[in-house]
Amino acid sequence: MSESDIIEIKLPKFLHGNATDKIRKNPWIASTFVLGILILALLYNNISGGTSISADSAGERLLDFLNQNSESEIMLRDISLENGLYKANVEFQGNVIPLYITRDGNYLFQEPIPLTSNPNSNGKGGFVSASEDDDAVLGSENAEITIIEFSDYQCPFCRKFWTETFKELKTNYIDTGKVKLVYRDFPLTNIHSSAQVSAEAAECVREQGGDSAYWKMHDKIFTEQNILDSGSASGAVTKTITYTATDLKDWAKELGYDIGSCLDSEKYKSEVLKDSTDGQSAGVGGTPYFIVMKTNSDEGVPLSGAQPLSVFEQVIGTF
Repeated sequence: MSESDIIEIKLPKFLHGNATDKIRKNPWIASTFVLGILILALLYNNISGGTSISADSAGERLLDFLNQNSESEIMLRDISLENGLYKANVEFQGNVIPLYITRDGNYLFQEPIPLTSNPNSNGKGGFVSASEDDDAVLGSENAEITIIEFSDYQCPFCRKFWTETFKELKTNYIDTGKVKLVYRDFPLTNIHSSAQVSAEAAECVREQGGDSAYWKMHDKIFTEQNILDSGSASGAVTKTITYTATDLKDWAKELGYDIGSCLDSEKYKSEVLKDSTDGQSAGVGGTPYFIVMKTNSDEGVPLSGAQPLSVFEQVIGTF
C-alpha cells in the first residue's frame, strides 16, 4: 500500500489510549488498523436496513465492496457465524485479517468491543498466550527470544514467508543464538486438502531423525511446492500447490527416511490436531501466525501474515 492509498482519519475518542499503545507495541496492527478505519469511513455511504442474508451472500458482498476500494486484490479465506455476527477472514497483502459483518450484510467493522470491557484498563494490550508444547525447535534452547510459528504446509502465504523471510531470520537471529523458532501446526483443512497429512509426514520424519530431520523435511515440503509452482526452489509464490501423500513419502525418502507405515497409520494425527486447538486458543485465525516472546514466558506479541524481516526486527527489539 503506497502513501497515496492511505486516507488519514481522526480516530473516535474511545479508540484512543490503549489502541495506539497496541499499535506501537505491535507493528502488524498498524497495517490492518489502517484497512479497518478506511473500510469504516467508506461504509458511511453504504448503510441501509435489511433482513438476514446467508454467509455466502455476506462474503460476496464483502469482497465486492473491498475490491472496489482497494488496488490490491483481497480474497476471502472463510466466513462463519460467530456470536451473532459473520466473521470473515480475508487475505490482504500477505496478511490474514478478521472482519465482522452484521447478519443483514450492511455493516462491517474490524473488531467487536465487548460491552463488559473497560477501554481505560491497563491490561495485556496486544499480548497473547501460547506454549512451545513439545514441537520441533530450530536454534539454541538458551536463546533469549522464542518465536512460535503456527503454520500450514500447503498455505502459499506460509511458503511465501519461508521463501522471502525465513532464511534471513535464520541467518541473522537463529544461527547467532539470539532466537529459537518453534514450529506448530495449524492446517486449514477446509481449503488445503494436503495440509494435515503434510504436518503428519514431518512428524514421522522427526520420529526417525529428531528435530534436525524435521527441519529438513519442513524445507523439503516448501522447496518441492516452489518447484511445482514456479520451476525453482527459490522462485515466486503464485498459487496453492496440489500434491499427495505419495509425494510426501517420496520427498521423505529422498532425505533418507521411509515414513510409509507411519504416515498410513495416522500416528501423529492427534498431535497435529492438538496444535490446531492450541492455536485457536492463542487467537490464530489464519496462517502463518507468529508469537514473539521472551524465552520461558507464557505470552508474547502476535504477528500475522508473511511479514518481512524488518517487522520481526521491530518486535524483537521491544524485548
